[in-house]
Amino acid sequence: MPRARDLRPRHQQIAADLRDLIMRGDLSPGTQLPSTAQLVAQYGAANATIQHALKVLKDEGFLDSHVGKGVYVRDRKPFVVDAATYIAPAPGRFRYELLAVAAAVPPTDVADGLRLAPGATAVVRNRILFHDDQPVELSASYYPADIAVGSSLGKPAKIRGGAPQVLTELGFPQRAFVDRISARPPTMTEAEALDLPDGTPVIRQLRVVYSDGERPVEASVLIKGAHLYELLYRQTVETESD
Repeated sequence: MPRARDLRPRHQQIAADLRDLIMRGDLSPGTQLPSTAQLVAQYGAANATIQHALKVLKDEGFLDSHVGKGVYVRDRKPFVVDAATYIAPAPGRFRYELLAVAAAVPPTDVADGLRLAPGATAVVRNRILFHDDQPVELSASYYPADIAVGSSLGKPAKIRGGAPQVLTELGFPQRAFVDRISARPPTMTEAEALDLPDGTPVIRQLRVVYSDGERPVEASVLIKGAHLYELLYRQTVETESD
């Protein structure tokens, strides 16, 4: 079977190579990139192609230009997504904007996660998360109707303390969650809402939260621009003694 060829435009290939060097630390923050002439020689590409590749990385936040001084790797730290069911708002850092609250038939994978009957509705809360006024995540959190209807989960208002507190007060404390992670090109709505640079994929995170008795009480679809995030997973390894 013949091996696949990289058919991307040349500027995307070059941007991918430089992006990899930055993300793995070989080009550290503050490092000046080689001159355009040097990059032209290194990659055997036209000047315009190099400039296009650098613009891609500037738009993604990896590079900064200093007039008369050159192009430098930006001191930009990714958002590290750790194991947590909720990012608490923080003044000057993270804030949520509630977009809508409604009853809806969930997507199939969400309905399966909540163990809903075909065609059953759930309460969905749609939000957008901002960091320093930059949109960084879209979320749609679904709750079984028999839990959410009549509670603050079903009302079109922000919830003080977040959904985990409400679920606990309703008798459904969060005990565990399972994530399914995938990546894909964004929809038009996602690209516009998150102000994504051209060609940037998104991370789709389907999180199902369980209460006592392994009952699913929340399922969220979280959409993040892949250029901003790293996913962090930890596991303690137990060793057996001889």
